[in-house]
Amino acid sequence: MPRLFGTSGVRGVINAEVTPKLASKLGLAVSRLVGGKKIAVARDTRRSGIMLLSGLLSGIMAGGSDAVNLGIVPTPVLAFLTRALGLDAGAMITASHNPPEYNGMKLFDEAGMAYGPVQQSKMEETVESGWKGVAGWNQVGGIVEADETGRYIEMICGKVQLTKNWNIVVDLGCGAACFLAPELLRLLGCHVTSLNSQPDGFFPGRTPEPSPEALAPLSMLVKAKGADIGIAYDGDADRVSFVDERGSFASFDRSLAAMASYSLRRSGGGTIVTPIDASMSMDDIAARENGKVVRTPVGDVQVARAIKERGAIFGGEPCGAWIFPEFHMCPDGILSSIMFLDAIETENVSASTFLSRVPDYPVLRSKVNCPSNDTSCIMSRLKERLAPRFREKVDVLTLDGIKVFTSDWWLLVRSSGTEPTIRITAEAKTQKKAEDLLELGLSEVSNTVREICN
Repeated sequence: MPRLFGTSGVRGVINAEVTPKLASKLGLAVSRLVGGKKIAVARDTRRSGIMLLSGLLSGIMAGGSDAVNLGIVPTPVLAFLTRALGLDAGAMITASHNPPEYNGMKLFDEAGMAYGPVQQSKMEETVESGWKGVAGWNQVGGIVEADETGRYIEMICGKVQLTKNWNIVVDLGCGAACFLAPELLRLLGCHVTSLNSQPDGFFPGRTPEPSPEALAPLSMLVKAKGADIGIAYDGDADRVSFVDERGSFASFDRSLAAMASYSLRRSGGGTIVTPIDASMSMDDIAARENGKVVRTPVGDVQVARAIKERGAIFGGEPCGAWIFPEFHMCPDGILSSIMFLDAIETENVSASTFLSRVPDYPVLRSKVNCPSNDTSCIMSRLKERLAPRFREKVDVLTLDGIKVFTSDWWLLVRSSGTEPTIRITAEAKTQKKAEDLLELGLSEVSNTVREICN
């Protein structure tokens, strides 16, 4: 059976790769994994969410477990409440930043940690085994509807107090943050102007991914209103993007490095965790702030587990998915935006000044589409041919895909964990070198895909 789980749960096109039947099988599998106990469920605003939720609930109940339906909430809220309510697992129906035709599921354990490789393998074995292990007629589970977002609000307000009267514009992207984020920010004393604040699973205002192109209206509104900052979330609000007070999009890598730098400075050093595709500016700021960088394969599951194992103070991916372990262990866009406000308030600087304190090297990203069943063969061929293309001495890392690097640049080629593509990322200290690296990577990947797939 093809592997169900990617770098962030199960994901695919609705009624093609992801169906109500699959949702029911996953519900039964998680019910069997926890032994017929209590499971939190929630969804984002996607039109297909109710359909998948029905399948998921059927599987959970058939396995003898009770479901606690939290309704439409962000993924990090589902993860936090799984632990806070003393439940045995959490299942979030979402495709995160993917387009509206996608949906899927993220699963969490009793501690609010995303399922790791061992749990994912057990889930896949159960799904493959078919409709087995169902409960008897008198042991079928039940459903409880619950609104518990107040616990999440209390948790954050109990740990963070903002004193500045922030004037912010928030682009909610018609996603799962629509109900919660404006309320929480206002409770913290912010003056909030909302954009795309109506929940709509077709995402009519912009794409679910808060990219620079998608946030052009947010940038204009920040400048027009003279706001202090613009904030945007993805479809399930586990990612965050920022626009500074000048209306300029803050690159994901620079935002991550700035927050990591502040976290190290606040703690007097420590360990930060980030994946293999994050900027080398992370290493620069760690050296400056008495810190250490631990690199992982791409995926919030990998980052979260490394944070726990290494006792790290902060971790994040260069897509706006940040983890603050003193709060909980799930990437949290809403929490991240509040912690960002707290950081620039503490240092008494503007957003642009806060970001300018870390290096901003050119990081270029692209991808090449390919049939998913050919990805492993393509990557195997690329591992043989990529490094020899460079005349200078290079180091090679195969932690996730293949990374060819020196002290001044790097090129990473890896198969995506969320879509049938090969991703190419290049970074250098000059724009020209980064462009040359990306061009070389694209050429090698495109040629290899044609050779194998044609």
